Amino acid sequence: MPTTIVHIKGMSCGGCVSSIKTVLGKIPGVNSVEVSLNDGQAVIQHDESLKEEVVNQAIEGAGFEVVKQ
Repeated sequence: MPTTIVHIKGMSCGGCVSSIKTVLGKIPGVNSVEVSLNDGQAVIQHDESLKEEVVNQAIEGAGFEVVKQ
């Protein structure tokens, strides 16, 4: 199962973490999501069909910024 790490800017509290987990968890093909406030990232386990832009749009739609590495 593929794993993607997305770096996120703009998280400041547990509510932010919860918001991101919720929006990512609703995406078809996402199997699990772990969000770290300290690391500023989300670790997503997903099906191979999941597209990066779908994840990025969900995060940005929730009011956060995806940081390209």
